[in-house]
Amino acid sequence: MQLSGRPSHLSDFRGKVVVLNFWGTWCPPCIEETPALNRLQKYIAARNGVVLGVAADEDPAIYETFLREHAVIFPTYRDPATKDNHSPIAQSYGTVMIPETYIIDRQGKIARKIIGFQEWDSPEMLAYFDSILGKS
Repeated sequence: MQLSGRPSHLSDFRGKVVVLNFWGTWCPPCIEETPALNRLQKYIAARNGVVLGVAADEDPAIYETFLREHAVIFPTYRDPATKDNHSPIAQSYGTVMIPETYIIDRQGKIARKIIGFQEWDSPEMLAYFDSILGKS
């Protein structure tokens, strides 16, 4: 995938805790959780954590407008192979609906899978991230 105009791979994030979020601009729960994902990014960034979004959007202009209008601060990638709101990248993870999120530990293993909307900056989620980010 391309992140910030450069080729990138999920393996480039090894050593970080990655919150891999599959989403779309057309998905109401995805739109609703975007501000909390921004806040989570701010919360985990200093401790080697990153939110990484993969969007199931066919139209690059709609995707770019969404990123600007919602002030998305975490790295995102629009899957250009998306058809009918289905991202082949998301499907390769076994994702059947969005939003769907995988928490990937520092060793690159999936620690948790969350299906559907999540309050990413709730006290319970922040406590979870405090615990997983404390692990080396």
